[in-house]
Amino acid sequence: MSILAVRNLPRSEQMEHGENNMKISEEGKALIKKFEGCELESYHCSADVITIGYGHTKGVSEGDTCTQEEADQMLADDLEEFEGYVEKYVEVELSQNQRDALIAWTFNLGPANLKSSTMLKELNSGNYAKVPSEMRRWNKAGGETLEGLIRRREAESLLFEGKEWHEV
Repeated sequence: MSILAVRNLPRSEQMEHGENNMKISEEGKALIKKFEGCELESYHCSADVITIGYGHTKGVSEGDTCTQEEADQMLADDLEEFEGYVEKYVEVELSQNQRDALIAWTFNLGPANLKSSTMLKELNSGNYAKVPSEMRRWNKAGGETLEGLIRRREAESLLFEGKEWHEV
């Protein structure tokens, strides 16, 4: 079964975009693509969620497949949604790299974790310097610390700081 039929399900929540809404850059997309990888057949991710493409999870079933074009479109659709969560919950101004890092982090961890995180509280209080260390704390899946998540959080925190992350 193709995942394309599932992609057109209605969103459960409409995003409110502020006037400073900035889209994720190619740099932010590159980080997500590097750490998500692209699988054209459904699989169970490290958190045991059925996933396809670049980390797409909504409506995915065991045995689903997609084309590269469908994976690219699902990523574009997902990023639009996750840009909305960052716009909705972040109350301070962000540079492009800060926004990219937060979208990548939220893409991996979900909007509920963003909303309830100490990272967001620190950021919204204007404590930008505390954000990278708070990002790095989120390195577990299924109760286990994972090397891949340590590396991803390091890359996201470096991107947030405007530093080189590609070699992480």
